Amino acid sequence: MKPNAHTAFADLELELGRQVREAALDHEAFSMPLKVCELASCRATCCHDGVFLDREQASVIGGIVESGQLTRYGFHRSYWSEQAGGRVKTSTVEASAAELADGFPAHFPRTRCVFLDAEHRCVLQRLAMDSGMHPWWWKPVSCWMHPLLFRRLADGRPLLGLASADDDPSARPGYPGFGSCTPCGMPNEGGEPAWKVLRGELELLGRIGGRDLVRELGGGDH
Repeated sequence: MKPNAHTAFADLELELGRQVREAALDHEAFSMPLKVCELASCRATCCHDGVFLDREQASVIGGIVESGQLTRYGFHRSYWSEQAGGRVKTSTVEASAAELADGFPAHFPRTRCVFLDAEHRCVLQRLAMDSGMHPWWWKPVSCWMHPLLFRRLADGRPLLGLASADDDPSARPGYPGFGSCTPCGMPNEGGEPAWKVLRGELELLGRIGGRDLVRELGGGDH
């Protein structure tokens, strides 16, 4: 473990830090009102289909599974990953009606990530918290970042915005989108600006990249 590491994924963290340092910020997207995630009602809808992993994340998470540390949370699976389109992703299991949120999007598969416990909590996050680590230490980066998303501007510079923006990048014919259809990504007129709701995610990204993203987005209003 590197002394200044913020996650268990050293190589990915280096690349993430580079993107953060170079990124422009989508201020309009971060002004969109969001509600704080409530697992009791959303039931981890954003985790319904698992997540794609790079080689480093797959190796580190595989080591955690093999160590047996997740068994304390009822995780006893002999498999946890699968190949999808030539890439590795976390496996899913069929979800019962009780495990799906009210209004679960019809175009989402009725499944849930194998790393969710009975209360829709990520066991990788639970292990980190119980180990005195940052809650997202072992959690796949794209999981804890959701609905934050890097896009690419015409000049090649990264743009940090939201997967819930009007131009949901996952939308295509027959598939209305992903981020814009999850409770944590949907605009909510009773909520607060996204930069406030996503303060934790922005603060961790900022530490990784050496920027005060919250101050930049909030105009210094902390």
